[in-house]
Amino acid sequence: MSSDLVVVGAGAAGLFAALTAAREGARVTLVSARPLAETASYWAQGGAAAALAVDDSPELHLQDTLIAGRGLTRTAAAKVLADEAPARVHDLQRLGVHFDADRHGDLALGLEGGHSRRRIIHAGGSATGRRILRALSAAVAEHPRIEVLEGHRAAAILRHGGVRLRGGEDVTARATILATGGAAALWSRTTNPPGSFGSGLLLARQAGARLADLEFTQFHPTAVVGLPGREGFLISEAVRGEGATLHGPDGERFVDELSPRDAVARAIFALGRADLDMTMVDEGRFPNIVGALREAGLDPMTQRVPVAPASHYVMGGIVTDLHGRAGERLYAVGECACTGLHGANRLASNSLSECFVFGRRAALQGLDEPPPGPPEAYPGEPIQAPTRETREAVWRHAGLLRNAAGLDALSADPHPLARLVAISAKAREETRGAHAREEFPEPDPALDRRHTILDPDTETPRLETWP
Repeated sequence: MSSDLVVVGAGAAGLFAALTAAREGARVTLVSARPLAETASYWAQGGAAAALAVDDSPELHLQDTLIAGRGLTRTAAAKVLADEAPARVHDLQRLGVHFDADRHGDLALGLEGGHSRRRIIHAGGSATGRRILRALSAAVAEHPRIEVLEGHRAAAILRHGGVRLRGGEDVTARATILATGGAAALWSRTTNPPGSFGSGLLLARQAGARLADLEFTQFHPTAVVGLPGREGFLISEAVRGEGATLHGPDGERFVDELSPRDAVARAIFALGRADLDMTMVDEGRFPNIVGALREAGLDPMTQRVPVAPASHYVMGGIVTDLHGRAGERLYAVGECACTGLHGANRLASNSLSECFVFGRRAALQGLDEPPPGPPEAYPGEPIQAPTRETREAVWRHAGLLRNAAGLDALSADPHPLARLVAISAKAREETRGAHAREEFPEPDPALDRRHTILDPDTETPRLETWP
């Protein structure tokens, strides 16, 4: 099989990249392990951040992103996102995505932690992911230049463009775009589906790409705990943006609910769990959350919801430039990539915007690559999912609070990505954003803008300064 571009992963980033290339006249092969509209992006409750309000600007969005990133955000990547996100929202509208509007017909912009302005767009309240995925999946399925291979997985990257599928079939292309999602399911308590364990990171590493910042895992503060059938179910940050409050065992509020996620998550973690009071929130804004909780036997309109942190988003990933390039003919976009945009702590709802901004950039850049050569795969061991024992060890030793002894134990784990997370976290001797070390409770100014790099063929990290 041969195409101009092969995209691995059919979440928001992969679908948008495929559509961008196809609209340029390219032939695209989209490889998806699951049927369209069933990827992790489908479950995204948060919205997309873009400076669209009259009192907002890309400059303000940039500043909020830099503040949340705790001195580790790559300014150039954050500027690209802030500048280009509004145009990508308009692209989505042209593709048929209907975002929530107020009674005047203007976009209803929400407020989330770390944002100084209302700039979060939603579709169907907390059903944003499914609304966007449905529209993009329909556009992809109908496009004559996109061939979708559902139920297929990439086994290796081809040196001269393309991928080898499990089963041995090769798909050659000018370039490969990895949009395989994140690695949060490497932790046992997570908001992510089981497949989000970082397979794309390991594929890219076999192909010679660098990985960065694997120690920075964002733990979402408000995942349901102790409710059978809904363990780990995420309660969107947008609920707190609309007035929901957090209460400790004594019933009192104990944290600013709109502080950045790392601060809220650690405050809850210190108590063990908390109760989220969303009785004052308009249930029409979050119908899927309210419905899911009621199905499990808890009415959030009359009862407080027990919550505790869960692994949600890995800021690190495959090192790319500002066009998604990770290596020769190899690109990565979305959560599997690391441009430095999120720094040490992702600003809420920047991740969906990242999918569209950098998905478009990677698609356009990939089409400039020369025609593919002969199909020769990079060698490497087959990518395996983590065992239950590995996932429990990662949660235990690389959770919200780490120490050297636990990280040393995890660095001997048989799963390669678990080891790399431990090694990266051990190397960063400070507490910064989503990474917290017991022995080093404060940030080290000497590590500002210093990123933890893992070169291919080594498990010895090094620090690199990104402007």
